[in-house]
Amino acid sequence: MKPLEPVLTLHLFPEERAALLKLLASFAAPKWELPTVCSGWSVKDIAAHLLADDLGRLAGGRDRHAPAAFAPSTPEDVETQLLEFINHQNESWVAAARRLSPRLLVDLLRWSGDETQTYFESLDMFATGEPVSWAGPEPAPVWFDIAREYSERWIHQAQIRDAVGAAPLTEPRLFLPVLDTMVRALPHTLRETDASHATHIRLDVRLASPATAPPVQWSLVREVTRWSLFDSATLEPSATVRMDGDTAWRLFTKGLTKPEALARTKISGDQALGEKILDTVSIIA
Repeated sequence: MKPLEPVLTLHLFPEERAALLKLLASFAAPKWELPTVCSGWSVKDIAAHLLADDLGRLAGGRDRHAPAAFAPSTPEDVETQLLEFINHQNESWVAAARRLSPRLLVDLLRWSGDETQTYFESLDMFATGEPVSWAGPEPAPVWFDIAREYSERWIHQAQIRDAVGAAPLTEPRLFLPVLDTMVRALPHTLRETDASHATHIRLDVRLASPATAPPVQWSLVREVTRWSLFDSATLEPSATVRMDGDTAWRLFTKGLTKPEALARTKISGDQALGEKILDTVSIIA
């Protein structure tokens, strides 16, 4: 079995942000108000949320500023309470940012992109950091947190592009790291799925470009006490799940329902086991 390599994305942030700024600068006024897949949020609202992400990283990480912390009211269902806390923060920011003009928002995103890049470059990518919650509660290496941050930026830009009819950034150098980050949620997704030792589920994802390229592959293998993800495995798969990249990123970000994703996915072998992959969520949602 071939182990996974770290997903190093630091060099991709400037290109992703430059593409976003170019896109936003091209908009006439009506496009800013187009609805998006994020319920209740316009194109402008998602752009404002991206600004909030940048400022949050600078305030909390670079400046060590501690705002009001999450404090669950009861020990039951902490995950739901945390989600409600985050959603309230996001909605409050977006509501306030509706006072900003599109031009000012673009200017601020240019500044915040440069500032977060400088901050991220100051970090030790291989130090141990905070957990990436959708991949499990264990502390994660800093590169994983930064890859999650890159993925979130790519996803929100893709949602904006969807709303205005522009193609997402599916060039492999920009898109493959997003998928390679999001699939790290698979072991956590299947944590309560029992199977015999060495059970192997293979995920094949075909990227949009180039169309003739072979699919990218990941292998989820049941070890003694847990599922583990590998770049590949020689074990015969009990189930093979095949989908395209567009289906994958939308599925993992709740942009498709499970039945919708199933209609766009081919599963061979153990159908029930393969369908477990479609429960994956690689965002805080």
